[in-house]
Amino acid sequence: MVADTPLEPDVRELLTARNMAHVATLMSDGAPHVSPVWIEVLEDDRLAIFSTEATVKTRNLRRDPRIAMSVADEHNPYRSVIIRGQVVEELGGERAMRIVDRMSQRYVGMDYPVRTSIVMVIKPERVRLQDLEAVP
Repeated sequence: MVADTPLEPDVRELLTARNMAHVATLMSDGAPHVSPVWIEVLEDDRLAIFSTEATVKTRNLRRDPRIAMSVADEHNPYRSVIIRGQVVEELGGERAMRIVDRMSQRYVGMDYPVRTSIVMVIKPERVRLQDLEAVP
């Protein structure tokens, strides 16, 4: 499944830098749960985040695949992207670890040491770039 609309270059730039994403998932009672995560843009403009079996985020996304995230530029926090979408695929094993290692190389310069990660593939449905003027 390919994203409906290709990511704009400015959005892609924010998502492929070392900027952290903050993802919001829904608890079973509807309450929001927010987690900071690494993010990867896949070849088809879908997005990837990773976790493990034991996390609240994983349980939430398996029950309800809706997700929202924000990514702010680490050098200019007034420049950010807000994304809403759905998890459309879950990857495990070596396929997942190849994606996780790409993220880890970008964020910390080495392969990820935990080899039991799960990758959640996200299809963006709404993408909005914000570039606000900094307040002096």
